[in-house]
Amino acid sequence: AEEILRVKLGNKASKAASRVAAEGIVGIYIAADAKLGAIIEVNCETDFVAKNDDFLAFTKALAELVAKHNPADVAALSGLTLGGATVEATRTALVGKIGENMSIRRFVRIDAKGKLTSYVHGGSKIGVLLDVDGGDEALAKDLAMHIAASKPKALSKEGVPAQDVERERSIAAQKAAESGKPAEIVAKMVEGTVQKYLKEVTLLGQPFVKDDKLTVEQLLGQRGARVARFELYVVGEGIERK
Repeated sequence: AEEILRVKLGNKASKAASRVAAEGIVGIYIAADAKLGAIIEVNCETDFVAKNDDFLAFTKALAELVAKHNPADVAALSGLTLGGATVEATRTALVGKIGENMSIRRFVRIDAKGKLTSYVHGGSKIGVLLDVDGGDEALAKDLAMHIAASKPKALSKEGVPAQDVERERSIAAQKAAESGKPAEIVAKMVEGTVQKYLKEVTLLGQPFVKDDKLTVEQLLGQRGARVARFELYVVGEGIERK
């Protein structure tokens, strides 16, 4: 069956493969007990195809495969069986049927320490998979919506990439140096700017969207809960569109 697909659809699929696929959707799967889940981004060329039922079903099935089989990477996922054929053969057939390039970009599987919840927004263009230990379902949903809206880079300052911190420090140092103030004042200005940045880009440091008098960390403390992990996907983020 795979050979027939390659003969019939190979040319069409290979031509499509060179075209940029920066649209698409985020797919999320959570097991019935909310202890296992996965989030995946699958891309296509146009928003029209991102709403296609076959494309939506393909993405949903892939998220479940990731959760249940824990593939190491996209290549391993592509080799798994889906509906009697490999994922790659199924993808190629879908490209041939719809006529657009499609690609599996990234995915993450989570074994929850607490319970998983999810939130998708904007026609599945933004997706959040969140592991919350403690609290209730309403709190978890509020936190997932907060993440989608505020787009933190990391859970806490320890998770912010070092290169991002150094970039902000460098920019702050250049700005502070122009003030003409004494070196010790400049150093404090730089450190203050970096700490402000870390609060803005970390989930625990951000003001809660429903009550900006509270940080998310303070909210969690009040509710006796903690965020073990979160994953935020924004479709096409970082892909250069032509």
